[in-house]
Amino acid sequence: MESNSIESLLLRHYGNTAPAPAGLEEQLYGSVRHKANEALRAQLARTRLQQKRLSRRQAVRLMVKGAGEAGVGLLSLGVEGLQVLETALVNQETRQPVLP
Repeated sequence: MESNSIESLLLRHYGNTAPAPAGLEEQLYGSVRHKANEALRAQLARTRLQQKRLSRRQAVRLMVKGAGEAGVGLLSLGVEGLQVLETALVNQETRQPVLP
């Protein structure tokens, strides 16, 4: 994969006459800094957990938190499945009367 500068990518896609979006470079720098800070925080949290002994209470708290997040994920999947089912049922043709 090529490593092109922002300027060469803009020129390739928009030509010589198109102006660069205002604040593009600052937004890109900010985004990169934000991602780097997030990665650093995650690494520090992993290191802290690896070095620190957990009490039983803290271990149970982490397990309950993880199970809760998994439960919310399963609940959202169930709701999405119901929405798909509802959409499929609404879009079906109903030619038979409800009562004879």
